[in-house]
Amino acid sequence: MRKLRVAVVGAGYLGRFHAQKFHSITAADLVGICDIDAEAGGDLARTTETAYYADYRDLTGKVDAVTIATSTSAHYELAKFFLENNVHVLVEKPMTNASAQGRELTALADTRGLKLQVGHVERFNPALLSARDRLGAVQFIECHRLAPFKGRGADVNVVLDLMIHDLDVILSLAAGEPSLVSAVGISVLTSSIDIANARVEFDTGAIANVTASRVSTSTQRKFRVFQKHQYLSIDFGAGEVQLVTHTGNASEEQPTLTQESWNLEKGDALAAEVASFVESILENKPCEVSGHDGVAALELAEEIIADIERRKF
Repeated sequence: MRKLRVAVVGAGYLGRFHAQKFHSITAADLVGICDIDAEAGGDLARTTETAYYADYRDLTGKVDAVTIATSTSAHYELAKFFLENNVHVLVEKPMTNASAQGRELTALADTRGLKLQVGHVERFNPALLSARDRLGAVQFIECHRLAPFKGRGADVNVVLDLMIHDLDVILSLAAGEPSLVSAVGISVLTSSIDIANARVEFDTGAIANVTASRVSTSTQRKFRVFQKHQYLSIDFGAGEVQLVTHTGNASEEQPTLTQESWNLEKGDALAAEVASFVESILENKPCEVSGHDGVAALELAEEIIADIERRKF
């Protein structure tokens, strides 16, 4: 069977990892690395034993699929070009600068029967995957994503840089649609929002409280989910999961609780993400994180940003 011809557009931090994953997949043939920076692009091409391209348009007719791992501002133009040329697209998060652009790309992919996957890599985190089967009617979610400042994410605010990871996971777990958003955020290190907190209410009654910061001195990626008689804690970074269940009755003076905890090998969520993208194309299966999912996360992010802007003084 012919291998899937793939290329990576963007030879920066994330692009380098995507190229390595494609290079290691038997069913894929990494035919090129594209970047306007000849030094970075050429170096990555040599490392992954493939060709270097300075202009993404030169990939036309040579690829079946691409990963777009450039700055967010370039995502829309690049994704649109490749979709219009019948190339499947995996685009890093956030998929575009604006949800309207995301909706246009999603419609284009649907019309042409192409795969459009968004790089919300936490969906492939082993800790989350192991916990999903234990979750039912989620009532409350609390999450904290804190990280030291990194210049490579500073082209967008912290809601689009970090919080959007958790917004995607929340939308995948909470039934219903967001009905009310209340948010605050401030600038600390840049001219944009560097730390933000949002409360999201769903039309089912579920509530999520989300905090993201890129002014922390340490890294934290913790997710806590509450449902009737149960509390589930997920540490995305450490791969630790804890489940606490109330096994007695409500009239007990001292509640009867059982605790389970397990620690998973961190695994390689990005490798799983890239492999899933390749599989969705070769087997014509829906993407695990579709363009529609990417748009939904963007729409919620935009509501949060709008409420932060409204509260500024």
